[in-house]
Amino acid sequence: MRELERDCQGRLLMTTGVLVSADQQAAACCAACGDALRVKNTTTRGAVTMAHGRMRVRQTHYHPCDGCGHDHAVQPLSDLVPARGTFGYDVIVQVGLARFVHQRQRTEILTQLARQGVELSAGQISNLGRRFLDYLSALHRARAPQLRAALQADGGWPMHIDATGEDGRGTLLVVYAGWRDWVLGSWKIPTERADAIVPRLRQVADRFGPPCAIMRDLGRAMREAADTFVAERQLSIPVLSCHLHFLRDVGTDLMRKAHDALRESFRHFEVSAQLRALARSLGRHLGVHLAQAREGLAHWQGERCEHRHRLPEGHAGLATVRALAQWVLDFPFDGHDQGFPFDVPQLDLYVRCIEMLRALDAFLRSPPADPQVRRAAERLYAILRPVDSQVPFEQHARVLRARRSLFEQLRDALRLGPRPAALAPRPKPLNAAEQLAQARTALDQLTASLRQARPQRGPAADQRRAIDLVLGHLDRYGPSLWGHAILLPDGTTRLVDRTNNRQEGFFRTFKHGERRRSGRKILTQDLEQIPPTAALALNLRHHDYVDILCGSLEQLPAAFAKLDASGAVLRDDDALTPETVSRSLPTADREIVRFGDMFLRIAAASDSRAPRR
Repeated sequence: MRELERDCQGRLLMTTGVLVSADQQAAACCAACGDALRVKNTTTRGAVTMAHGRMRVRQTHYHPCDGCGHDHAVQPLSDLVPARGTFGYDVIVQVGLARFVHQRQRTEILTQLARQGVELSAGQISNLGRRFLDYLSALHRARAPQLRAALQADGGWPMHIDATGEDGRGTLLVVYAGWRDWVLGSWKIPTERADAIVPRLRQVADRFGPPCAIMRDLGRAMREAADTFVAERQLSIPVLSCHLHFLRDVGTDLMRKAHDALRESFRHFEVSAQLRALARSLGRHLGVHLAQAREGLAHWQGERCEHRHRLPEGHAGLATVRALAQWVLDFPFDGHDQGFPFDVPQLDLYVRCIEMLRALDAFLRSPPADPQVRRAAERLYAILRPVDSQVPFEQHARVLRARRSLFEQLRDALRLGPRPAALAPRPKPLNAAEQLAQARTALDQLTASLRQARPQRGPAADQRRAIDLVLGHLDRYGPSLWGHAILLPDGTTRLVDRTNNRQEGFFRTFKHGERRRSGRKILTQDLEQIPPTAALALNLRHHDYVDILCGSLEQLPAAFAKLDASGAVLRDDDALTPETVSRSLPTADREIVRFGDMFLRIAAASDSRAPRR
């Protein structure tokens, strides 16, 4: 099979430079009136397709017929190659899918095309990728009536709106159809501002119909844009707040101050830095004996605990002290890898430090005979000793512990708590409607209990402030937390997602693909340069979208050819919309301000010292 493939590729490469005649006239006479045709001129152009490789196409042009005036212009390979292009539609699709759907690097795309007999340059790959996005965006607009009919057949579509960026630059706004997981529109905006978002919402609604609900985060721009859009269109639809964003907002306001204060205390006493230094020094001291010392440590761990706790001697004892320091540094393991405020890492570090101090106190009551092990254990105790103090550690930890407990109550009420452990008994699974009803009932009960438990006066000032903060968020965002049940035209009910996780997951996939393509972790430059229509390319991963768009990916080149034949405009008219002025410095303005003769002109005017009139 490999030999046959090489033979086919060799035959394909042999067609390079072959002259192909595109003259479609079977005879030198007009098919309409039968008069003889007169040749005007003959032109030759190059063409590259996946099916034929690189070739030259000859086209014969004729004068209009004298008898009937019929124009006999011939478009060479119009269904394979654009009218004023060299590369065929199949090459454009091949490059676009590899670049924006599979996130391949340019060298990978070049290698893949070379194996298929098509030789391109890196610059041509970039140009063809942008050309692919232009065609895809135009086809997306051309199929808007069919896409709109599919969304209406579902009973409507919930609009998820969100934006992403990197370091405040390259902000990409995406409007997402929640039930279908389709990107309906994507644009570059200077920053998240309502006056930049509302025109895009209007454009999507005009093309795909009004949504049946809106899901957004708690950002001010998104809230104002959604409310403005609903008021303008006079829609009676729910505008929903993401439950996960609501929890994150409450948890951040509750615990950020105490969490930062606890972190600063650890930094002031350099607890983590000294623990890492101790672990490194003990590891260097053990050197080649580290593997044997680990065996001794494993034997000590397997021994039955006695009332008299003792550390082992020798290398095993040093490895044990090293492991104790590493256990304290492994405090992120106590979280659920969900980030602050769902995880409170500084409080977990404090708990481990206190527990280790108590364990070391027990170990040092009967100190080991080996002086090196004893000194290492005493050094570890001295590093952790400042943590066991009322000020500053205990006071911050006490506040943080109480506020985390309040946050966990709110999280449990919304049924968004952490997943149970693998060995823990799992509750009976509920459908989305039952879970939503239970969450609303539990949140109402929690709200009533907090109002009743709130101390009116007395020394519990921090508890009172914490409860007021939670109740304030519930009063402000409570109405937008519910209304997910949408009544469809057929009388059934369908639920909108409680969170914006679908769109957040889309952004993670999008950025992960860009990191894979560019090899860079920070995507500031990439998000500024990539066209916003690149988000539409990920729709091609959904079979229902592809079926409406072109039938199948194999038919996408033919759909692009029909688009050109219909005279469709590839560029979106939205590209002509002026940018909203904001504090951000767009790329085009940055190139003007930072480069060129701007500094010279300013310096010359400043040095002239011309008197003011």
